[in-house]
Amino acid sequence: MYDFTIKTYEDLLKSLIDQGFLFQTFMGFIEKPGEKLIVLRHDVDQLPDSSSVFAKIEAKLGVKGTYYFRAVPESWDESIIKEIAGMGHEVGYHYEDVSLVAERLKAEGERRREERVGEGGSGGRRDEDFEKELADIAIESFERNLRRLREIAPVKTICMHGSPMSRWDSRLLWKYYDYHDFGIIGEPYFDVNFDEVLYLTDTGRRWDGDSVNIRDKGLGTRDLELGSDFYTDWKVKPVKGSLMNMTTESINFQNKYKFRSTFDIKKAAEKEELPDKIMMTFHPQRWTDKPGPWVRELVWQNVKNVGKYFVVKMRD
Repeated sequence: MYDFTIKTYEDLLKSLIDQGFLFQTFMGFIEKPGEKLIVLRHDVDQLPDSSSVFAKIEAKLGVKGTYYFRAVPESWDESIIKEIAGMGHEVGYHYEDVSLVAERLKAEGERRREERVGEGGSGGRRDEDFEKELADIAIESFERNLRRLREIAPVKTICMHGSPMSRWDSRLLWKYYDYHDFGIIGEPYFDVNFDEVLYLTDTGRRWDGDSVNIRDKGLGTRDLELGSDFYTDWKVKPVKGSLMNMTTESINFQNKYKFRSTFDIKKAAEKEELPDKIMMTFHPQRWTDKPGPWVRELVWQNVKNVGKYFVVKMRD
C-alpha cells in the first residue's frame, strides 16, 4: 500500500474513529472543544475536485472537517464549495491578500517602492509606512473576497495561505486590523494553544516536513526570541502557545510526536500513543489513487521541497 492515496486516507480516518476520537470543525473547536478530538483541516490550494472526494469520504464515515478555499481560480469552484458545505462541512477563507496585493503592485510598476521594504513580513528592516499602506489595500481585498465566499456558504473562520514564494506574510493584516470585526471567530495560527494540541500537517507531502515548511508555522522562525512583546502593537494578539507565539512548552509538546508517513500515524493511533487533542492539516490535491497523478505529485513535490529547503535556510 502506498502513502498519499485515497485508500490510505480513508484507512487513517477509520483507525482514528476506532480509537474514539471526535472529529470537529475548526469552528466547533473554537466554540466548544471536545475532550478527545481531531480538528480536521483541509487547505484547498488547488484541484478542488480532490477536496470533493475527501468530503464525500468523510460524510460517508460521519466525519466533519473544515475546508479553506483560496480566492484564486485554481481553488475557487462555486459548485464544489456549495457541495462541501451541503454535506455539513465547514467552509472558510484561505486568505493571502497581502501577498496578492504586493504582487499586483509590483506588476503595476511599484517595484521601486516595494524594494524599500527589505524582507517584508519576515522580520527584516521594513518601511512601516509602506507596510501599513499595503495592509490598508489588502484589507479591502480580504473583505471583498470574504463577502463573495459568504454569498456561497457561511464563513466564521479563516486561515492564512502561506504563499511560500512571496516574501510577504498575509498574517500581517492582523497587526493593523482585527478579524473579529468581520464576524470571524478564529484563525488556526492565532487561536490554538499548542501546549496541549498536537499539530500535524502534510506540508511537503510528508508529516515531518519542518525543513521544507516556510509558513505553516509561526511568523518567521524565531518564535521564542520574538515572544509576546513582539505583538504588543498588533490588533490581534496570538494566544500564548499558538503557532504565532510558541512557548518552550508548546515546542516540547510538538517534539514528543514525530511521524514520517501516514502509516506511522495510523500505527500510533492503534497503539493508543496519540495525545487526546490533534489538529491535522491535509492538502487534498496531494492525495490520489491514480498512478499517473500520484507519480507526478511525488516528483513535483520533491523538486519544490529542494527549493523550499533553501528558501527556509536563507530566511533563517
